[in-house]
Amino acid sequence: MSDADKRENFVRLAEGRTQVALDAIRKLGNLSNRRAYDYADADIRKITKALRDAVSDLEKRFGSSTETTETFKL
Repeated sequence: MSDADKRENFVRLAEGRTQVALDAIRKLGNLSNRRAYDYADADIRKITKALRDAVSDLEKRFGSSTETTETFKL
């Protein structure tokens, strides 16, 4: 596989997966409707911390080869 093919694959997959992640974050935002959902400030802090940690892990993975997998729970 040539470098150009590798680049094309990366761009195609990165664009699609990033869009899926952004859509999921927007859907999380839909949970902010207090008429439909009951949540505590602590829940929101846990959600935002999990998202920040995931982005931090993403940045680390592109800088090194360490891998961690965690499951989010409220």
